[in-house]
Amino acid sequence: MLIDSYDRVVDYLRVSVTERCNFRCQYCMPEKPFSWVPKENLLSFEELFEFMKIAIDEGVKKIRITGGEPLLREDLDKFIKMIYDYKPSVDLAMTTNAFLLKGTAQKLVDAGLKRINVSIDTLKPEVAQNIAGKDVLKNVLQGVDEALKVGLKVKVNMVPMKGMNADEIIDVLEYCKERNMSIRFIEYMENSHAKVDITGLKSNELLEILSAKYEFKDEGFDGSSPSHYYTMSDGYKFGIIEPYEDDFCKKCNRIRLTAEGNLIPCLYFDEAMSIREAIKRGDIKGAALVLKEVVRTKPEKNRWGGEDGELSSRAFYETGG
Repeated sequence: MLIDSYDRVVDYLRVSVTERCNFRCQYCMPEKPFSWVPKENLLSFEELFEFMKIAIDEGVKKIRITGGEPLLREDLDKFIKMIYDYKPSVDLAMTTNAFLLKGTAQKLVDAGLKRINVSIDTLKPEVAQNIAGKDVLKNVLQGVDEALKVGLKVKVNMVPMKGMNADEIIDVLEYCKERNMSIRFIEYMENSHAKVDITGLKSNELLEILSAKYEFKDEGFDGSSPSHYYTMSDGYKFGIIEPYEDDFCKKCNRIRLTAEGNLIPCLYFDEAMSIREAIKRGDIKGAALVLKEVVRTKPEKNRWGGEDGELSSRAFYETGG
């Protein structure tokens, strides 16, 4: 079992298989040029899997595949199947923009994937194009429909932004509700890679908008999830992720691995330790020691709420958010 210095059990590993993305979302990397880490710098799926086995043996119970956009990496289903075959009970999930999902959903399910998270920030094609930098909405919604058809459980994330998509909060919630998909509204996380003129909505503003149409009760947090949940009168639940609140980090149970082999203890922090060399030379014990040290030094909380108001320089496209 992996336990950090604040007595939090760390049993959730997020694995970025690529930093590449086919979107240029304004809150992530709108100005990132189409130049990427060379393929030879990335750990192979076999090398990543060697570390997955170590993490699982040390107590990791949930693995989420992220990017960039993970579906841009060829043979992703084979990697998922490696993990599933090693430990079928592991909760295998993926975060995707769904643009390529229509043609891959069945293969992912067959490989052992159970759940996906998809960002749907708008239901208007022109707004989606403004946010993502290209015409994406039709493909995304078709991908979501296919995922539901093949039996994947789908959770939707929305980042409400003033002057951009804040008027669609209820529309996106109802789209999810009609399809029995849960939704989480995410407060915009300020970072140095995003556009400077973005203003996100805070949780109190979101709740005010939603309460104009719905009645709901505060359910608090559910286990180690970072979402603050609310239940509507008909039983439908929605969540709000508030990274600036102290509660956001209190039960954090996750660490992150980049495609190059950097193990990161916190979404905000740039600090990391590499498992790359240990894995490449087959040093299982050495890689396990790095894992335990990263867990041991995991910070108590992120710095978004800090008095100095500093911005994180962590690139979400490297860590999958």
